[in-house]
Amino acid sequence: MNTVRGARERARIEVTAAIKDEARRQLAAEGAAKLSLRAVARQLGMVSSALYRYFPSRDELLTALIVDAYDSAGAAVETASADAAGAPPRTRWLAAATALRAWALAHPHEYALIYGSPVPGYRAPQDTVGPAARVADVFIAVIREAHTGPGLALPPLPAGLRAEAERMTEDFARGLPPAVTAALVGVWAQLVGLISFEVFGHFQNVVTESERDRFFAHHADRLAREVGLPGPAPAA
Repeated sequence: MNTVRGARERARIEVTAAIKDEARRQLAAEGAAKLSLRAVARQLGMVSSALYRYFPSRDELLTALIVDAYDSAGAAVETASADAAGAPPRTRWLAAATALRAWALAHPHEYALIYGSPVPGYRAPQDTVGPAARVADVFIAVIREAHTGPGLALPPLPAGLRAEAERMTEDFARGLPPAVTAALVGVWAQLVGLISFEVFGHFQNVVTESERDRFFAHHADRLAREVGLPGPAPAA
């Protein structure tokens, strides 16, 4: 009985993986808004009713793809940060930022799914919150370690933003100075924007392709300084 159950579980895992692989191919070809369970089933030689046993709706399939993308990006950034353990805070920051950029360039359609335009009609469920936080949590950890270690150079915080900065700190960055939390949110938006410009082709005829690594490293380090991270600039 256990052998039969094990075989069924393996078969379900294999079919689930095949469904998601085909859905990713559709994302690359048509975009998330046109993802269709019927088209996925047709390409896999399945009847639609069979596919619905794995993913009852398009939104559930999208959620699975989104969670996979967040987890993949998170794992890449976590590994890069861990590999740089013991290095100065700005070096660890740059390692994490560079890993996110490398992942995005290697997986542009998955990156677009999680950091691009919202999918019309799709509302992300609570299941995506934890995976979505993995990348940002790495950057918060680097800042927190600097705060409790060598210290941070506190960025300016206008009096009118203090209450909002305190709220954000309580929500997702407890223990950090509110001025740092406010700077981090702005820096995070700039980092994603910098990567998005490259992934979506907006650096074409603007930043020479051979100089984009150096260009990115310069601005990622600038963002580290803006959030208050100490330490020497990483080697170019």
